[in-house]
Amino acid sequence: MERFDLNILGTGSALPTTRFNPTSQVVNFRDNLFMIDCGEGTQAQLRRMQLKFSRLSHIFLSHLHGDHCFGLMGLISTLGLLGRTGDLIVHAHPDAGRIFRPMLDYFCAELPYQVIFNPIAPQKHELILEERSLKVYSIPLKHRVPTCGFLFEEKPRPRHIIREMIDFYQVPVRDMNRIKEGEDFVREDGTIIPNEKLTRPAESIRKFAYCSDTAYHKSIVPIIEGVDLLFHEATFLEKEKVRAKQTMHSTALQAAKIAHAAQVKKLVIGHFSARYTDLNVLLAEAKTIFPETILAEEGKCYPV
Repeated sequence: MERFDLNILGTGSALPTTRFNPTSQVVNFRDNLFMIDCGEGTQAQLRRMQLKFSRLSHIFLSHLHGDHCFGLMGLISTLGLLGRTGDLIVHAHPDAGRIFRPMLDYFCAELPYQVIFNPIAPQKHELILEERSLKVYSIPLKHRVPTCGFLFEEKPRPRHIIREMIDFYQVPVRDMNRIKEGEDFVREDGTIIPNEKLTRPAESIRKFAYCSDTAYHKSIVPIIEGVDLLFHEATFLEKEKVRAKQTMHSTALQAAKIAHAAQVKKLVIGHFSARYTDLNVLLAEAKTIFPETILAEEGKCYPV
């Protein structure tokens, strides 16, 4: 099966610590890299994880709080120093271009490549990127500023050819693509050979959803239903739910409730408050509702 992985670069929340890097993740889809959020130090984390800068083509910013975007300028500058020539597309709130363009003009006036800001509407669930084998959708979240998560969805694959049956029925090469797409084969005498005799079903499509920063928000459940891997912020323990509500973040228990309601296959929690020295308390709380929960660990790679 072709590669579809989540790489964790940073798991911290707003207050910097020596234990956690600010928020950033990289989705590796078939050796093409898609970054989600870009906190300070992200470029150094890319180095540590040995992720290829040249494979990065799209950056998705969930919102314009500093711990999710202060690393963008440094990364853009570094890509220029490395001799990048291909476009870099930043998908973000419309204000992102207005904020970062003057800094680019001042600090990166001679970049050898183009930085393109693609404005997205955080309050809408819509398709924001489509490539040959992948679609990326926005997921409206509930935070103090306009914020959205992202749903990475693999496109359906063609069915698998049964070679011996293709040879037996003498299917011409010109018909192979149609057969893979599910069409029946019609012989010259008009005989119809059902597709099920010629092919096997393709593997199920894989999905990854990223939901941070957000208060407990049940409206996202239909959007992320059944995903293979869900990253959901778990900034606080449930005993701090008043603080979570004030700052519009989630508790570990609330993240687990979302995962349970959406019937996801696995939950990864992160965006940890600096107040917790032992993250296992967050994990234990989430597991009371959703046993298939793991902690996001910086430097780790998780298959989707």
